[in-house]
Amino acid sequence: MPKKDQGVSNNRFRIIPRTLLFITRGNRLLLIKGNPEKRIWANLYNGIGGHIEKGEDVLSAARRELKEETGLEAVHLWLCGIVMIDAGEETGIGLFVFRGETDQLTVINSTEGSLEWIPVDQLNKYPLVEDLPVLIPKVFSVNANDEIFYARYWYDENDHLRIDFSN
Repeated sequence: MPKKDQGVSNNRFRIIPRTLLFITRGNRLLLIKGNPEKRIWANLYNGIGGHIEKGEDVLSAARRELKEETGLEAVHLWLCGIVMIDAGEETGIGLFVFRGETDQLTVINSTEGSLEWIPVDQLNKYPLVEDLPVLIPKVFSVNANDEIFYARYWYDENDHLRIDFSN
């Protein structure tokens, strides 16, 4: 199909594509504590990830973000889910959520923040980004060969985040 027939139009809902990765080592989860100067999620713990750049596929972008933010390279990643985020604008976010496992312990902090291997059973003691208490259990429920989950995030009239999983 020629590109003129792809249906790209400014009057359609558009998404900014991003990746989010959750890497485990045994019973520990690698999270990044946002740099205190960050505009968003400063001093909060989040998964690894970021924007998908033009010319990248989803998996290549996930691997690039993992290397940039942690120094990790040889990690088997699998897609766990896709989240569509509607922030009430014409452009939303398409979030591709990955999980991976590694035996490597050494990671390298980036300008994004400091990395910590956190025991999974201790996550509730850390200040997490708002959606992670709901998202992480869903991610951990998906094994490498399982069907992925689908979710939709949106904000209600009081600007509270709402989350709906399709399966």
